[in-house]
Amino acid sequence: MRFFIELSYNGKHFFGWQIQKKVSTVEEKLEYCLSKLLKTPINVVGASRTDKGVHAKQMFAHFDYEKEIRNNFVDRLNIFLPRSIKVFSIFPVKKNVHARFDAIKRTYKYYLTREKNPFNEDFSWHCLYTLNIQKMNMASKKLMEYKDFSSFCKKRNKNEKENNICKIYHASWSEDNNVLCFTIEANRFLRSMVRAIIGRLIDVGREKISINEFIKIVEFKNSDSCKLIVPACGLFLTNILYTEEIFL
Repeated sequence: MRFFIELSYNGKHFFGWQIQKKVSTVEEKLEYCLSKLLKTPINVVGASRTDKGVHAKQMFAHFDYEKEIRNNFVDRLNIFLPRSIKVFSIFPVKKNVHARFDAIKRTYKYYLTREKNPFNEDFSWHCLYTLNIQKMNMASKKLMEYKDFSSFCKKRNKNEKENNICKIYHASWSEDNNVLCFTIEANRFLRSMVRAIIGRLIDVGREKISINEFIKIVEFKNSDSCKLIVPACGLFLTNILYTEEIFL
């Protein structure tokens, strides 16, 4: 049977989602704990691949297991997992449903604070710049007019296929009590894409570049433009959407 798992995590002490050699990742911890409790090797496939230090309020993944999973299993799994990872639910889905490829929309939020607050240090970026939010929002709206975001993608390895086409449904800034929040929704995201976009929007807000210059960066389609990448601590994967057809 194929199962979906819904979870959240604090990414501060992880080198991202995906398993890597000799470092701690969310996927590695999840696979280890599932395999131990289910007493068989479990391979987990995530809906997204968050970078080092990035958090997730909602993440989905799938795995295959031939037996039923009991109601108290989630509680046992949460006891076994690190405190920085919490599983909300595990449920069966239709055969061949894929957590990554069947997701139709993903939402990220980035939090930026205007004033120093020791209790926000791990979950937002303390930005010292004076920012023009109106111009940042005007530039954000322009993103929805484009599909190729090569300018906001870290260079891939030679063996990796390039597909830098994304559909952005929404991108905007809001402010509440000296905390700025950037929300962006798309069908998919490229490696470090969100933080690279924010870095350039910060340049617009600082009036370091104009909105027209920002548009030219998008149209240039060159990863060399991906220079200022904001700190990971303020970035959260907040929502992943699927169609109803995947559920049993």
